Amino acid sequence: MDFNKSKTKENIARAFAAECQDGARYQFMAKAAVSEGFSFISDQLKMLAKNEMAHASRLYNLMLSHCQGKEDNVPIEAGYPFEPPELSVSLKTASEIEEYEAKNIYPTFAKIAKDEGFSDIAQAFTLIAEIENRHAIKLSNLGKLYRANKLYKSNEVVAWECSNCGHTENSKSPWNNCPVCSYPQGYVIIPQNKFSN
Repeated sequence: MDFNKSKTKENIARAFAAECQDGARYQFMAKAAVSEGFSFISDQLKMLAKNEMAHASRLYNLMLSHCQGKEDNVPIEAGYPFEPPELSVSLKTASEIEEYEAKNIYPTFAKIAKDEGFSDIAQAFTLIAEIENRHAIKLSNLGKLYRANKLYKSNEVVAWECSNCGHTENSKSPWNNCPVCSYPQGYVIIPQNKFSN
């Protein structure tokens, strides 16, 4: 199929725009996390923003390679939710958006690309969907812990580490201020198993 007449061309443009918007949203959320005293969450959100921009870059390059150069304009129609960046709302909303992309948008785009004969694009959509699913799980778990005030509480003894100086303690909850560098609790690295399962 001629790429310029394909649905896949529009889907790449839509996905590119969405990934850029997601990257911006995570940067806004990261600022909100810092203002609420959660430096570690801010770092996680900045990593997600970086991931989204890497997806956007891949999609941008796929567009250019299949158009064989410059493409002046690809009209798209899409919606975008606008919500306050407060963590109590935004972690849940972002998780839902990521899950929808992972389970609905990208699999549909991948199928269309495959059906239209663009296997490299289909593979990119499939792989991005897998990453978005992991993002959804991470954001959902962080949001649940945040809303329940359990980010820095564990039912079992775990290793807590200061992201500033590296001090580590094994306990059910970390310090309020690091005993080595005095950084506040928001800099404590939340154990991976608390937010990525």
